[in-house]
Amino acid sequence: MRIDPDGLRAPYLQLADALRARIEAGEIPPGRKVPSQTELEEESGLSRNTVKKALDVLKNEGLLVTAPGRGLFVVERRDIEPA
Repeated sequence: MRIDPDGLRAPYLQLADALRARIEAGEIPPGRKVPSQTELEEESGLSRNTVKKALDVLKNEGLLVTAPGRGLFVVERRDIEPA
């Protein structure tokens, strides 16, 4: 995962973009746990706070959900049938 610390886009947004792309590509499928904050820190070279901000972006978008004591998981999207 390449994050450009000197790029125009903030590093936490670059990380959120990279994770979103992995989710959309099916690399991290619905119902699966995303890498831990520590794993993402090591993989990206970013600080804990920056990684947390990126994960918060994806939680706010509804892509991730917290399972207390278990970690963060990709939301399982269900098609809503018209009423």
